[in-house]
Amino acid sequence: MQYQSTRDKSIVTTSAEAIKMGISPDGGLFVPQEMPALSHDQILALAELNYNARAVEILKLFLTDFTSDEIKECVDKAYNKEKFETENIAPIYKLNNEVYFLELWHGPTCAFKDMALQILPHLLTKSLSKTGEDKEIVILVATSGDTGKAALEGFKNVEGTRIIVFYPDKGVSEIQKLQMITQEGNNVAVAAVEGNFDDTQNGVKAIFTDEAYKGLLKEKNYKFSSANSINWGRLVPQIIYYFSAYADLLKNEEITPEEKINVVVPTGNFGNILAAYYAKEMGLPIHKLICASNANNVLTEFINTGVYNRKRAFMTTTSPSMDILISSNLERLLFSITGQDCARLRHWMQELKDNGRYEIADVTKQKMKELFWAGYCDDEETFKTIKETAQNDSYVIDTHTAVGKNVYDQYVQETDDRTKTIIASTASPFKFTQSVITALMSEEVLQGKTEFELLEILSEKSGVRTPKSLSELDEKAILHTIQCHKEQMKQVVNNILDISVK
Repeated sequence: MQYQSTRDKSIVTTSAEAIKMGISPDGGLFVPQEMPALSHDQILALAELNYNARAVEILKLFLTDFTSDEIKECVDKAYNKEKFETENIAPIYKLNNEVYFLELWHGPTCAFKDMALQILPHLLTKSLSKTGEDKEIVILVATSGDTGKAALEGFKNVEGTRIIVFYPDKGVSEIQKLQMITQEGNNVAVAAVEGNFDDTQNGVKAIFTDEAYKGLLKEKNYKFSSANSINWGRLVPQIIYYFSAYADLLKNEEITPEEKINVVVPTGNFGNILAAYYAKEMGLPIHKLICASNANNVLTEFINTGVYNRKRAFMTTTSPSMDILISSNLERLLFSITGQDCARLRHWMQELKDNGRYEIADVTKQKMKELFWAGYCDDEETFKTIKETAQNDSYVIDTHTAVGKNVYDQYVQETDDRTKTIIASTASPFKFTQSVITALMSEEVLQGKTEFELLEILSEKSGVRTPKSLSELDEKAILHTIQCHKEQMKQVVNNILDISVK
């Protein structure tokens, strides 16, 4: 299996090189030259396996320069009882006869990013060995909340790597912030950026694509890589849990072999729903991919109109991990549905950079609308959905999952499609305690309460134990206090790596 850039098909490399580099030298994203396929019998066979064995079977198709033993080692180091609070790793919760929540938040940071970022460091270190890399790898991360902590936790103390995480100072929840600024590890650094997530992400991209700066780092024996979902090693593990969810439905006799399902994904950067699209392309019986956005509804507008326009007011919402106006992984989807038209991709991405918008061709719009249905909801509707789900179904969800549930309800109302549906539940409600308590009880309950008192209140209200990794945060010291403007991000990297620039 070889990988190519979305912007230049002549740039071809192995999976190990693609994972090591993170992003193509031309600014494009690495994608498989051909998408592997699973037969119905192979999908049926997954039902008899546990999560780890399913992961090995899927990853073997993509990482052909890794041995089966190497893949199994990476999988077993990532998904185990020490890291996840459930043996099922990504269990399914049955809400009713038509709706199932795929709980992706049982890992160490209580968010779906753990599903990929617990295995990425192991894939990366194997890749470094395979490619004979002798430089120290510097992982640069821009986060809207969950990626940062999950990457820090995954890469802490990993030999041969450093990790630097930038987050928007006012764009994450208090719990998310505490998780990051208390992070331990001899190779980790965290910095708050004055601005929103797009400012932070653009700053990281600018550093990544600065050839002169990369040359300077090379002289100092450093090399950049990425833990964001632009890195194929971060995206490919996400494909696994959609196959695993389908296998669990088969195993529990909730569906029949080859029965189609719908998949709902709350998303901002498009990586999570892209993984579901890839699963569909590989043969997973998916009828409709339902893209759920919050008030920053750039993706909903794009899927419905074919116009991508980031020139709009940036909304700070109660689902901050989706507060994104530039969805990086959309480039991979467009590469696929345009028949790998690199020239067209380059043109659109340049238009986005220069003018803040682009419009895809009618034939591409039609293909996209055949695959996806899109909707969005604001904070008021998000709170309403949390409250109604708790009252009607005795199940407490976080704000991001609530966006997914609300958009699913919109979809059913508009289409009357009763196909059995999996909704990706992307975070524990305890990560967004203030918002969830406001939805379930009232904003007055928050008054005078610490984050940790609120965790106890939510635990009592929901009847669910607070995740250990969150309840122990109040015992941890604050270790990271760097703050900077977006223009100062490169200098922050210099300071952390102890690089002097003349």
